[in-house]
Amino acid sequence: MAEVEGFLRLVADHAEDPELLESTVRAARDRSDLVAALPEEETRRHTRALVRGVVAALREDGEPGEDALAAAERLGSDRARQGVPVAALLDGFQAGRAHLVGLLIEQGRRLRVPADLLLDGVTRIDAITTALVHRMVHAHRIAELEMARTARDTHVQMLRQLLHGEPPTVLAPLDPGEPYHCVVSDISDPAVAGRLEVALTSAGPALCGLVDGRLAALVARLPDPARLPDLAGDRAHRPSGVPLLVASPAARPAAIAPLYRLGRRALRAGTASGLTGLRPLTDLALLTAAEGEAELGRLLAARLLDGLDPDDPFHRELAETALAFLDHGGRIEPTAAALHVHGNTVKYRVRRFHELTGGSLAPAASPAGAVAHAAHWWWALREWIRRPGGGGMGP
Repeated sequence: MAEVEGFLRLVADHAEDPELLESTVRAARDRSDLVAALPEEETRRHTRALVRGVVAALREDGEPGEDALAAAERLGSDRARQGVPVAALLDGFQAGRAHLVGLLIEQGRRLRVPADLLLDGVTRIDAITTALVHRMVHAHRIAELEMARTARDTHVQMLRQLLHGEPPTVLAPLDPGEPYHCVVSDISDPAVAGRLEVALTSAGPALCGLVDGRLAALVARLPDPARLPDLAGDRAHRPSGVPLLVASPAARPAAIAPLYRLGRRALRAGTASGLTGLRPLTDLALLTAAEGEAELGRLLAARLLDGLDPDDPFHRELAETALAFLDHGGRIEPTAAALHVHGNTVKYRVRRFHELTGGSLAPAASPAGAVAHAAHWWWALREWIRRPGGGGMGP
């Protein structure tokens, strides 16, 4: 019995291991394309809850407790509302479970846990996960039935068709001759999405729902950014304020699909740069283009920033100052205010930056190519700074 308890302690000791959690999340996402289309944090959130539930059940009498069953219900219900079919949900769940069990067996063998005890422990884990699967599938089916009984499901399906460039069966409440803004976000939690939906649809005719696992909308008028709800308390991984929302220029429903694809690209680029709030798609044009051509950015960095040492903190400080200098139109005082330093400090850093790189942030005397000159420096600096250690910059 003591050896069985030793195996259970082995499982418990690994339950909060970040590397174990991340590898289990990757296994689930690799097995199901539809699960992989969801934000990683969405998969991570449910995986963490289910792993904790399995460990708690092992510690007790082998039956999953209410917290674990509730976590399974939330997973099933959320995936149904995100448009993930039950087969894809089970593929991801079983892949994650198999990966987790395989790692535990490997660790148990390394610690010389007897084979019969490992088998007993794995059998108990199987019994617990089977109970969780039953609850998860039941919740998924209930959510599907509830959605099918409402007009909302029709609207969400219509929204998916429009954003994917498919002809919808109906368009109401939208008018095919009127323009609408396409708004995309990285929100995947149905409860949080519901709060934002109220703000997005309050200004006029609109369609809103989870498409490709994330909240998207077509709205006649964009909401007042000041009236968007503060979601700081809703998700642990969102530290403050309103999440990034990318809004396209208005277009008729039949022309929305390309704007949706651009909006998704801009959302990824903006999120990677830490942007928040409601942002026009056109304001993120350069950022989106740069994010989509990272290798070109690395080539620019290798050419323009060869004189900087990526492992030197002072050189990184110079690069960050140079980027802020470009972001503020080459003006000293706004750059100093943004960096919380004296103007003379900015002047000194820019001068040292020029000396070390052998180039100049300011264009040549001739104005020809001035825009490209600034854009190339901005792109190179952004790519150089965002890669720790500056490795892999060479051609």
